[in-house]
Amino acid sequence: MYMIQFLPHEKKIEVQDGEYLIRAALEAGVHINASCGGEGVCGKCRVLIENGDVGEGISEKLSEEDIKKGYRLACKARVKSDLVVRIPVESAIDRSVLNMPATPRKTARISQMNMDDLKEKGLFVPPVEKKYLELPVPTAQDNLPDVTRLVSFLKLNHGEHGLIVDLPVIRKIPEVIRKKDFKITATLVRPVHDERKSQIVNVEAGDTTDKNYAIAIDVGTTTIYGQLIDLNTGESISEYGDFNGQISYGEDVITRIMYAEKHNGLEKIHQVVIETINRIIDRIVKKADIDRDEISTITLAGNTTMTQLLLKINPRYIRRAPYVPASTMYAPIRAVTLGIELGDHAFALVYPAISSYVGGDIVAGVMGSGMYLSEELTLYLDIGTNAEIVIGNKDWFACAACSAGPAFEGGGIQFGMRAAKGAIEDFSIDPVTLEPMIMTIGNVRPKGICGSGLIIMVAIMFEMGIISSSGKFDRDIDTPRIRENDGLCEYVLAWADETQIDRDLVLTEIDIDNLIRAKGAIYSGCQTLLDEVGMSINDIDRIFLAGGFGSYVDLEKAMTIGLLPEIDPEKVTFIGNGSLMGAKMSSLTNRIRKDVVQVTRMMTNFELSETPSFMDHYVSALFLPHTDINQFPRLKARLAQRREMKKQLENTNSQI
Repeated sequence: MYMIQFLPHEKKIEVQDGEYLIRAALEAGVHINASCGGEGVCGKCRVLIENGDVGEGISEKLSEEDIKKGYRLACKARVKSDLVVRIPVESAIDRSVLNMPATPRKTARISQMNMDDLKEKGLFVPPVEKKYLELPVPTAQDNLPDVTRLVSFLKLNHGEHGLIVDLPVIRKIPEVIRKKDFKITATLVRPVHDERKSQIVNVEAGDTTDKNYAIAIDVGTTTIYGQLIDLNTGESISEYGDFNGQISYGEDVITRIMYAEKHNGLEKIHQVVIETINRIIDRIVKKADIDRDEISTITLAGNTTMTQLLLKINPRYIRRAPYVPASTMYAPIRAVTLGIELGDHAFALVYPAISSYVGGDIVAGVMGSGMYLSEELTLYLDIGTNAEIVIGNKDWFACAACSAGPAFEGGGIQFGMRAAKGAIEDFSIDPVTLEPMIMTIGNVRPKGICGSGLIIMVAIMFEMGIISSSGKFDRDIDTPRIRENDGLCEYVLAWADETQIDRDLVLTEIDIDNLIRAKGAIYSGCQTLLDEVGMSINDIDRIFLAGGFGSYVDLEKAMTIGLLPEIDPEKVTFIGNGSLMGAKMSSLTNRIRKDVVQVTRMMTNFELSETPSFMDHYVSALFLPHTDINQFPRLKARLAQRREMKKQLENTNSQI
């Protein structure tokens, strides 16, 4: 056995000889970025061996200088002695940005839930309700059983018929109702369908109707967000987000499915997501200063894979043709049976999915945004590792999902990273000197590039002619910023002494190519779905951009690179975390729980891999912005104007 110490975390763990360093870090609770799931191809898990020996760990992803300094890839390094390992800033996890409010782009409107509107329409009817009851005290003449007394009182005085009382509640009733002289509060869960019976899930002594809360959870692939909701007012009173603990087992759903197929893999990957949810619940409950037992329900929304892992359902057939999930609908579940640390009366409501790759998070967004009640033809787009697209209105819906890859979250980009302090998020270039101006999250020295920053810098370089439509740098430009390194051309964003990572921070042609592939998948997904329903982008009345990444996208730059079709910015609404919004709405109104079944039934799913036109659109989109520039008339005009200005400047210089 060998002892490993991880710095700067000051955590220690004993492991066996030959154990992979990244697995040792997992066991110690130390996160190391590994977007390829340990295959050694992303190079994100660089660690510095300050003391001791490791076998292997050397990779082409490390420079000779890095290797001499003691850097190794944690996914390939095997423990051969006691070690002191330092996790560099670029390999560590940074939670600080997750709970900062997004500053959405000024070019689009922001959709926010209006509780007053919900109440005015009579939709504020939470699925879980508390009722205060003063039951008659038993006598020799009135000696009904306790449960019968409770049910009969609710029927006579509150019109509740055919109530169901579970065994855990029956066990509590005799003691609870006598604590306050038969003055109690009963918690009822309303059925989705009127013909079904309400259920008494809890009884408490005295009047506790003023303490009735719900939790809404967005179970994202990368991050998990939770909100605590007061069911009496409908207001969110605290919230918190954290990275999904599963990211240590792979950045994308396919890698996690593969891990779940290993021995005890499903149990482990289920456990870590539950641990993350419990950690979030703990934070928001403490922040609001309430008791966990006052939470009556928890609503969860996630993509199909995340939902099955949450429920400990084997997801292996999601990634195998014909891509069949175990289920798309789930009955209410007692939260404690999942390992969620709430009272045994709290029910978990899980959002239904459409298919293997259009999950409950997208359904929640459709419901929460209200587009399912609107006559406007709306395009809903959630951008991430997988991009989900929904088109429709109150009468019909079509949906599809496409794999964009991890580029928008830093994967496949040499210095790519998630949005965190030190990530370049904004960028410009002096048109004369070609020197960059960069802005980082937190206004600190740069250590990488986040997705929104990557889009901006590629868009600007393309419009300035530094990058061609095929994503290649113009090597004839006279600047030390553009250089060749190991046969690849790159642009130096920041020199080593200007960064946190003691290396030149660069944008490479491979990075640009990976971005083009990612944006091409999303653009072609939109175009293919529009084709399949016989429409064009001009037929769309409104566009919803959802997801944390979508909140930061610069619309103009996204259209410049061909990530989005060229559209009127006034049509675009950023809705932020649509999944969380839908989860919250389901906690507040039983109407959505009823409507969601109908919405899922009217949704037509298109498998893009089986749709012939998708590949044609995709190949055409593998340029900046597209092979057909006429699809982007405003950009075409700007490029023509820039060429004319350049020509005039060259003529002026030649005359001088």
